[in-house]
Amino acid sequence: MQRFANLTTLVTGAGQGIGFAIAERFAAEGAHVLLADIKESTLIEAEEKLRAAGYSASRYAFDVSSPDQVDEAISRMIGERGEIHILANNAGIASEEPFVDIPDERWRRMIDVNLNGMFYVAQRVSRAMVRQGKGTIVNMASTNGLVGEAGYAHYNASKGGVVLLTKTMAIELGRSGIRVNAVCPGYIVTPLSASIDSEGVVERYVERYIPLGRTGKPEDVASVFAFLASDDAAFITGECIVVDGGQLAF
Repeated sequence: MQRFANLTTLVTGAGQGIGFAIAERFAAEGAHVLLADIKESTLIEAEEKLRAAGYSASRYAFDVSSPDQVDEAISRMIGERGEIHILANNAGIASEEPFVDIPDERWRRMIDVNLNGMFYVAQRVSRAMVRQGKGTIVNMASTNGLVGEAGYAHYNASKGGVVLLTKTMAIELGRSGIRVNAVCPGYIVTPLSASIDSEGVVERYVERYIPLGRTGKPEDVASVFAFLASDDAAFITGECIVVDGGQLAF
């Protein structure tokens, strides 16, 4: 299926994990994918993988938390590609620590990347989409943006902000032909999650909290990003789609 043939898709945080799975899914469905990440080395590897599979991709290294870097990168993308049709606004970080112990600098960095960075990229891209009169944006939120979880106050706050940012963007941008939605994954196994939780912790978590009896895969999230960006979701905007194996059904 080539739902995104001749369309350009920007994927932030595309170097690995869910971001790369999203990029791969859009590329497989015909999009030219703009790979964005803070690490040049992971971008090079991601671009090489996609090109080796016969897909169309190009890379841009920048920090989403820097407005100046975002401005420069988006301007360069539009100059080279003409239009950005789809934004998969995925870049983010996470860490676990008790609320009373979170250092100021870690709080600021979490908000800077997960919320401010999402705003900077979405705002700059949506300005171009308004001029185009069309576009689709899918933001990366989390089940942690819908319910609390101990040890993740800074992460939860950032993702809660993404949820309300998404809904407000949908309200303001809808008349310009732009749909905006968010995806709220539950426990997805990625290099980031593996750096936080041990295998035993994951097994106990699945047993207690996930009715489908397994953790999610990056591909589970990528497929929902692709659905929301496609014409199959043409009358869906302002929504936050949960992808959690039934965890929030409790």
